[in-house]
Amino acid sequence: MRVTFWGTRGSLASPGPETVRYGGNTACVEVRDASGGLIVLDAGTGIRRLGATLGDARTIHLFLTHLHLDHLQGLGFFAPLFRPEVEVHIWAPPSPRADLAARLNRYLSPPLFPVRLKELGSRVTLHPAPMQPIMVGDVEVLAELIVHPGPTVGYRLSEGNRAVAYLPDHEPALGARRFPDAPEWTSGHALALGVDLLIHDAQYTTDERSSRIGWGHSSLDEAVAFAGAVGAAALAPFHHDPTHSDADLDALFRAIRPGAVELVPAAEGMSVDI
Repeated sequence: MRVTFWGTRGSLASPGPETVRYGGNTACVEVRDASGGLIVLDAGTGIRRLGATLGDARTIHLFLTHLHLDHLQGLGFFAPLFRPEVEVHIWAPPSPRADLAARLNRYLSPPLFPVRLKELGSRVTLHPAPMQPIMVGDVEVLAELIVHPGPTVGYRLSEGNRAVAYLPDHEPALGARRFPDAPEWTSGHALALGVDLLIHDAQYTTDERSSRIGWGHSSLDEAVAFAGAVGAAALAPFHHDPTHSDADLDALFRAIRPGAVELVPAAEGMSVDI
């Protein structure tokens, strides 16, 4: 698999000279299998630039972790959605309050957006996130509910004996007397167990996290502790806080001690072969 980062920022897009290296677009990650099959993870503002590269795509699977706006805001600017020859499958966690079409239409409709979901030119099919493994090309995809406000999932993508876990908004330390706790008490543990690459929420510093408990995000040291607990080979800290400049992130990554886990800070434009 090849993993490419198109948006790495959390909460709010923050483009500018101070974020140019790690990126200012919100969450979007492209995954290609060995045969070139395409999976897209989340539809933050980074998905616009990805869409501009997909002129020959005919089938796209877009897996949303949740429907907070920073993970959805780029959807209406994803060029393949307006092409009649393209088939787009959108997967997202179910909600007891409304189906996926109704929830997506809250954004993709006036006054928030001029084009409704049903008016998109492509052939769109909506699905609940797969709580049992499914195959998308050569990649097995599995979703699991994780700790974050509102219905939220993480994803595990496996191809052969290689695996990637994507948990961009995650607070596994919430309510834990100690962290990490036993596997059965740790949100996302089974999903990320033994992966080659863990893409994980690392939005806060330790001090910031202490005043934001329950907001649904992790500090960098918690992300490293989680990566160690699941035995991940490499950790890509993700969902960078919009107030953190490139220099701030450099300092955070220099100071952390990742132990046996390789630290691969997520940056826009970066590709990682698994």
